[in-house]
Amino acid sequence: MKQIAILIPCWNEEKTISKVIGDFREQLPDADIYVYDNNSKDRTVEISENAGAIVRREVRQGKGFVVQRMFREIDADIYVLADGDDTYPADAVKGMIDAVREGADMVVGDRLSSGAYAKENKRNFHGFGNSLVRSLVNILFKSDLKDIMSGYRVFSRDFVKNYPILVGGFQLETDMTIFALDRDFVIREMPIDYRDRPTGSVSKLNTYTDGAKVLLVIFNLFRYYRPFPYFFSISIAFSLIGLRVGVPVVIGYLETGLVPKLPSAVLSVAFILLAALSFMCGIILDAVKRSGMESFELGMKHTRSGR
Repeated sequence: MKQIAILIPCWNEEKTISKVIGDFREQLPDADIYVYDNNSKDRTVEISENAGAIVRREVRQGKGFVVQRMFREIDADIYVLADGDDTYPADAVKGMIDAVREGADMVVGDRLSSGAYAKENKRNFHGFGNSLVRSLVNILFKSDLKDIMSGYRVFSRDFVKNYPILVGGFQLETDMTIFALDRDFVIREMPIDYRDRPTGSVSKLNTYTDGAKVLLVIFNLFRYYRPFPYFFSISIAFSLIGLRVGVPVVIGYLETGLVPKLPSAVLSVAFILLAALSFMCGIILDAVKRSGMESFELGMKHTRSGR
């Protein structure tokens, strides 16, 4: 049986962490359960230790930083990532692990397809945010994923050891999904029965600020992972502005032989030059990205051959 590590990032989860550890221990008695505390002010660490988890700490505040340290430090064949707030059912984990054993690199606990999230979640704008992020990612990356932002995931070793975490907060799930799509990792989704936090447990998410950060991540990752479409779109926008400003100048010149609006002519040329520069940036960065993809594939082969 392959070694399984259960990873639980925590920040002030004394109300629920003991149950989460117990539920996963019941499902996977041979797995190692790690709780990484992220500057909790309550009894999260004490309770986790008493429940039998391996407890470590990450002082940089943010879920992304915690998971980054987890992925660096923990060695396993299969990794289970879940929150410590008792919103995800541990009894779904065996099916998710089986999907990894069958060849998936990332299995996502899909809260949305079953309708459980819409029923249990008391923060209405979160549902809208999930739908918006899902639509944007599916359009930009030509995918058909149902739940982009679920925090319940199971990973293969290949994914964990080759995924560079570059975000520090709750943008993590969006970031790892886009990375997996771009690098052609095998993604599977499995519907789960999501439940809202129990009474007394408080969400760490801020609907508006964290939502804005997620949208910014999508914007930036589109720039990183799809450089040619990104800069080509900018080039088209600059070209249209340049033509809008410049066409009347050209018509006036053809009619009179004079350039009556010299500032407009200069502005038009400037926008056309910016359009050309954006287009060339897209071509160059697309070539750079292709080179990076080749290096990544060679690194993946090296990682697999080194096991």
